[in-house]
Amino acid sequence: MHAAEQTTTDAPRRTRHPVAALLVIAAAELMVVLDATLVNIALPSIQAGLDVPAGDLAWIVNAYAVAFGGLMLLGGRAGDLFGRRRMFRAGIVVFVLASVLGGAAPGPDLLIISRVLQGVGAAIAAPTALSLITTNFPEGRERNRAMGTYAAMAGVGSTLGLVVGGLLTEYLDWRWVLFVNVPVGLCVLAGTVVLSEADRADGRLDLPGAAAGTAGLLTLTYAITRGGQEGWTDPATGMCLAVAAVLLTAFVLRQARGAHPMLPLRVLRERNRAGTYTVLLLVGVGMFSTFYFLTLYMQHVLGYGAVRTGLAYLPFSAGIGIMAAAGSRLVTRLAPRTLVAPGLAVAAAGMLWMSTLTPQSVYTTTLMPAMFLTALGLGSAFVPLTLGAVRGVAPDDAGSASGLLNTAQQGGGALGLATLATLAAAASDDRLPFADRAYFDALATGDPASLADAREALTHGYTTAFTAAAAVFGAALLVTLAVINAKAPASARPGPRDLTTPPPEAPARPTA
Repeated sequence: MHAAEQTTTDAPRRTRHPVAALLVIAAAELMVVLDATLVNIALPSIQAGLDVPAGDLAWIVNAYAVAFGGLMLLGGRAGDLFGRRRMFRAGIVVFVLASVLGGAAPGPDLLIISRVLQGVGAAIAAPTALSLITTNFPEGRERNRAMGTYAAMAGVGSTLGLVVGGLLTEYLDWRWVLFVNVPVGLCVLAGTVVLSEADRADGRLDLPGAAAGTAGLLTLTYAITRGGQEGWTDPATGMCLAVAAVLLTAFVLRQARGAHPMLPLRVLRERNRAGTYTVLLLVGVGMFSTFYFLTLYMQHVLGYGAVRTGLAYLPFSAGIGIMAAAGSRLVTRLAPRTLVAPGLAVAAAGMLWMSTLTPQSVYTTTLMPAMFLTALGLGSAFVPLTLGAVRGVAPDDAGSASGLLNTAQQGGGALGLATLATLAAAASDDRLPFADRAYFDALATGDPASLADAREALTHGYTTAFTAAAAVFGAALLVTLAVINAKAPASARPGPRDLTTPPPEAPARPTA
């Protein structure tokens, strides 16, 4: 296909059923994001039900995140090459089947394998869902609203999953946090008939590149986790770090020199887009860790049940939803940095507030306002960051750009959780050796003094992680101020426009 022809045929099409199309895309994103936090809330029940060692517990979260983040670029590229709607459907099918396998898992090993397979399905479905927005909604107000809804699902879904997960875990069984994906996934599949397909790009999948990138991320995550457990002088830890460095270097070199890269490096040459991906990675580090440690704090230290823990997250969900809705309107009039920078500053302040938690903290005066403040900040940043990640991308690169957006969040989340879990465990054990084990022993023996000591040590570990997360949000703020300098969208002001934006006098028209 010639360049001139490609520009015409790849122009975004206005779907005949915009509301239905948006519902399908948003439902898929909600399901994928929900799954991470549905499992988070059930971790204590899974640990007890399958006798999962404390050192392996984080892998039930990270197995999903590593596969999701590591294969996202491949999933996005597959959508460009083989059809976004077709690959979207394939991803949902894999995700649903893996959920059935995980729900029926008799032990932790099969559960972790099923989480990897879920991550594979999500890595196909999520980037194609985002790129389907560019296929079904023309650039401008319609796409901004669709992107706002998508970003809201990513934010609200993270906390809604904690509420739903609590209800399912307490009143049914932890296995239902996985089985619930089956009816939702089937409904999404049925709804895909309303989605418009895009023209396919030329090229082929870079399977060696995907293998190098995913293996590198997995090895690095394992090395960080092992380093915390066995010590950083452990020979196996050093070997894993070296292997990870080689694999990730090979991945970058292959993307730079390969004929069919998953990640065309031209996507990163624009400074605002590169800065946006960096900020998304750092936000993923902080947000994943927040849910993980807050859930353990509420259940292990405050003694909340699964439902009460889920309901305790409602202020977080409300804060994300309020600011994501406001952001979808403000993003058409304000420069991205105007929304992102204050949002990250507020999120960092909220995390610092969380770092003051003690075993005696009162929910209404400390935990609730700190969560709400953090959520307001993150919600303010989500929409402009989501738009900035795909703004001005050539049609052939839409899938790769969408995949990189999710890779940054999931990869950052996996590495961040491994790092901060290691940091938290070290801080807890500094107060009380083997604090996690001491907590469960005290529960079993009913020793109140030992239980109080264990809870104090665990709280020290969790608050150390919150302090580190605040520093990560601060680093994201510095990147935003130093790198992201995009102006308000072209539709809101006169001036140069992106090459992919239709000229004002010839807007994109519905396709017959």
